[in-house]
Amino acid sequence: MELKGSRTEKNLWEAFAGESQARNKYTFFASVAKKEGYEQIAAIFQETADNEKEHAKRIFRFLGGINKTPQNLIEAAKGENYEWTTMYKEFEKVAREEGFAEIADFFHEVAEVEEEHEKRYKALLDNINAGRVFRRDDPNTRWKCRNCGYIHTGAEAPQVCPACAHPQSYYEIMVENY
Repeated sequence: MELKGSRTEKNLWEAFAGESQARNKYTFFASVAKKEGYEQIAAIFQETADNEKEHAKRIFRFLGGINKTPQNLIEAAKGENYEWTTMYKEFEKVAREEGFAEIADFFHEVAEVEEEHEKRYKALLDNINAGRVFRRDDPNTRWKCRNCGYIHTGAEAPQVCPACAHPQSYYEIMVENY
């Protein structure tokens, strides 16, 4: 049987949207409960949000939406491109026409963020394709272990962190933005 075009596929997409929205709502609700001093309620909202995430993940797998990282980066960049070039521009236009200037301004600003997201995903894909995720030409590149904070200087991140024994996948280029 072919899922594509079926009512079941439509139901899966609707369920995915519902579970995804519920996750975000419950995360927001958890934050409010925590700020108001309701730790148990916050924890229950967060636990439920985590449950909804797992439901959404299974649904997304049924839909074939989870692939290898390069394909995921391509899909993410496409989505961000649509958001900043089409969706938010149209939403901004409608909000302005209807007299919602603050919301229109919000849509405009979010579109700019989505453009940056697209650039970031494309740059990360370029790094994978060029073999530059854990290797650079500069022998003075500083690499930071995201697990323990160990700093290594060299053209390539260590295969294994000498401080915590986590694999190379935990390394990123050290950034000092403070």
